[in-house]
Amino acid sequence: MINKNEIHFRKANTSDISVIWEIIQQSIERRRIDGSTQWQNGYPNLQTVESDVSKGFGHVLTVDNKIAVYVALIFNDEPAYSSIEGAWLTTGEFVVVHRVAVSENFAGQGLAKKLFDYIEEYTKSQNVLSIKVDTNFDNLAMLKILESKGYSYCGEVVLAGGARKAFEKVLM
Repeated sequence: MINKNEIHFRKANTSDISVIWEIIQQSIERRRIDGSTQWQNGYPNLQTVESDVSKGFGHVLTVDNKIAVYVALIFNDEPAYSSIEGAWLTTGEFVVVHRVAVSENFAGQGLAKKLFDYIEEYTKSQNVLSIKVDTNFDNLAMLKILESKGYSYCGEVVLAGGARKAFEKVLM
C-alpha cells in the first residue's frame, strides 16, 4: 500500500517528458489490448506531451519521486466542449482533464482515483469550481473512476473525430 506522504502532485517539466511519453505509450498499448479504439490513431503523440509541458498543462503524480501518473489540465479551453449533445452543469470557468495515463509500474494501485482528488484540490486552489472531462464509451476503467468520484454525465461531445461521453463535477 502506498503511503500518502510519498505521493506528490506537481507540474511536469521538460526533464519529465521522456518518462511521460513512455507512460503514454504503455497506456496506448493497454487501451489496444482492452479492445478500445481510444488513442489508437496516433494521438496522443510525443508532440502532444511536449506541447502540454511547454504550455504548463502537463502535471504528474509521483510516488517516491517516480512519475506514476500523467495528466493534462487545461483551463477554460476545449473547443469541442462548446457543442455538447446534452448540457453542462455550469457555464463559468472550468478545468479540462485530458490524457490521464498510469505507469505500468503503478497500475492497479488506485492512483488514477487519487489523481482526481489532487485535481480537485488544485482546481479549487485556482478559484475554479468546475471540472470537465470526456472519455471513450469503451474506457470502462475511466467511466468507473468518474462515477466513483461523483462526476455527472452531461452528454456527448465530438473529439478527435469520435463521440465521447462528457462529464462534469461542480466543486462546492
